[in-house]
Amino acid sequence: MSTNPLSVAVITGGHSYDVVNFHRLFRTLPGIDAYIQHIDDFATAPEVARDSYDVLLFYIMMMDGPTNDLPGFRGKPLRTLERLGQTGQGIVIMHHGLLAYPQWQPWHDLVGIQDRSLHGYSHDERLALHVADPTHPITHDLQDWTLTDETYHMADAGADSQILLTVEHTDSMSTVAWARRYGQSRVFCLQLGHDKQAWADSNFRTVLSRGVAWSARQLD
Repeated sequence: MSTNPLSVAVITGGHSYDVVNFHRLFRTLPGIDAYIQHIDDFATAPEVARDSYDVLLFYIMMMDGPTNDLPGFRGKPLRTLERLGQTGQGIVIMHHGLLAYPQWQPWHDLVGIQDRSLHGYSHDERLALHVADPTHPITHDLQDWTLTDETYHMADAGADSQILLTVEHTDSMSTVAWARRYGQSRVFCLQLGHDKQAWADSNFRTVLSRGVAWSARQLD
């Protein structure tokens, strides 16, 4: 296992967020060298630069499908995203990233939910999280805990994913963290993480940092 910090492109766009506390979150995660950037900047970067990251973390929520027919300063996001799974880079889909490109089949396949229709959401909910797989490296030795976060009422991850965390809540999907494969890449999906209420939680930080490391094949 490398002792060098993991280079992580944290890709944003399509949804507002608490910039200051989001940056603070990634500054405090151990072993992670995060480069927070809008997807326009990521898509305009040279391929060699995009491929140089160990992990690509998506915190995006574009509602239209990706296209290459954009002004030059916005790059070619379709061509960029079509490379996912081909490079072996780790992929993390965080919170509203699960809702991005709702009609685009490759994103369905990436996150492991074929119908990602959102039937509702609720802020500031107290969630009694259950560790569904205490043997997986991401959730190893964690105990059930309670977290305040936003819920999504939508379909759960399918049987082709390893379910790591679940919750029983009337306004939430039951699967809130899972691991899977997409092409040559490991993918970690985390529904949690709307704002600093979640980001400040020590178990949330542990799960996120381990998820990044696992996706980069630095944790087995």
